[in-house]
Amino acid sequence: MYFTRKQLSVIAIVAITSFMGTFLISSVNIALPAIGNTFDLGAVSLSWVITSFLLATAMFLLPAGRLGDLSGIRRLFKGGVVIFTIASLFCALAFTGYWLVFFRYLQGIGAAFTSTTGPAILVSSFLPRFRGRVLGISVAAVYLGLAFGPFAGGLLTQYVGWRSIFFIAFVLGIFTTIASFLFLGKDKPSSFSFSKIAFKGTFFYMTSLVAMIYGSSQMPDIQGWILILTGIIGLFVFWTLESRSSFPVIDTRLFMKNRLFSFSNLAALINYSATFAIVFLLSLYLQKVQGLSPRDAGIILVAQPAMMAIFSPLAGRLSDKIQPRILTTIGMSMCSAGLMGFAFLSGNTSLAIIVMLLLWVGIGFALFSSPNMNTIMSSVDKTQYGLASGSAATMRVLGQIVSMTIATLYFAAMLGNQSVDLVSDELFLKVMQWGFITFFSISLLGIYFSYHRGNIQRSNMG
Repeated sequence: MYFTRKQLSVIAIVAITSFMGTFLISSVNIALPAIGNTFDLGAVSLSWVITSFLLATAMFLLPAGRLGDLSGIRRLFKGGVVIFTIASLFCALAFTGYWLVFFRYLQGIGAAFTSTTGPAILVSSFLPRFRGRVLGISVAAVYLGLAFGPFAGGLLTQYVGWRSIFFIAFVLGIFTTIASFLFLGKDKPSSFSFSKIAFKGTFFYMTSLVAMIYGSSQMPDIQGWILILTGIIGLFVFWTLESRSSFPVIDTRLFMKNRLFSFSNLAALINYSATFAIVFLLSLYLQKVQGLSPRDAGIILVAQPAMMAIFSPLAGRLSDKIQPRILTTIGMSMCSAGLMGFAFLSGNTSLAIIVMLLLWVGIGFALFSSPNMNTIMSSVDKTQYGLASGSAATMRVLGQIVSMTIATLYFAAMLGNQSVDLVSDELFLKVMQWGFITFFSISLLGIYFSYHRGNIQRSNMG
């Protein structure tokens, strides 16, 4: 069956915004040394160029999902594209590091609006039997951004300058903004009022995330642990307030009474917590222990997201035909095996074995991600698509933060304040081994939730 021109436009618009978010994350990572040199930023300040984007995204994903359901997902998506585009231009023109961090935070807000409403727009634009297929294309765009970012970011930073990364994001944003207003259409009239939203719960949610993320950057000092504990308590208060609210930001009943929805979200959180730091750890390993240049290390690391990009659409399409939990369980099991394999890397491990492990984990992640997203979107009523996609995106960002926090904790506990360049290869390998063993242990929980979530009703699958 052929899709209409309008449907193809919707796929293209959502795919481009999905690509831009991950492309910026992965390309800016490569550009960090150059940014630090430009603004004379210390390590902690420099880390906030990345963290501010993730923080803003995590803070606004769930509220944006709820606002989209109430006020219109297309309206919110267009607003997010506009914010992202303008912020990209200001990032390119930033004259101090602190302004760059602020504009990156604004970028994260725009990314939250588009990433939480994009899947909802896709699902609402296609028949249920095509749901896995189109979501797979969107997920593939995410991985294309991850795969293309390090390579393109390195070339742009070296030959044009790091600001060119943000100028490219601005140009792509202009085209996406125009296409969004031309082809996405309008939402149905809504009687939505901002006064209906329980902003008290939203306040606790946002401030708790700030406390936890800032606290993780202060560990292992005592104030770091205090901030994280405060954030956990704040999230508990948020959950309690939402459970009692008539118009909550997040419908807690979905998590308490809808096992398909709650287990799928937990599986996503666990999967990202176990796998996101792979590239971070292996990038250091390949350059420090294996002695590769940044360019060559980046080429090797492309293997994993390349497999994600290739196999995600296939996995999504397959999940329209068979129960997604079968695919997600296989995929999570493959990721677990790969994580354990990484724990046995040494200074003499051949690059061929490393590439094979990356390919293996990439395929496993693809088998998990698209079918898991299909399950989340198929487990709710169409009036809750924004909330469901926002919840899934929140699990992704929180998982990324958890993964990096675990890696950072091992570095702090075993390396102290030493630079990675100054420690012995043996000590670094020990740190990396414990990190991957921890990630392997976490991923085993993901296998359980993937398998025991239950089946999608065939009537919902079209």
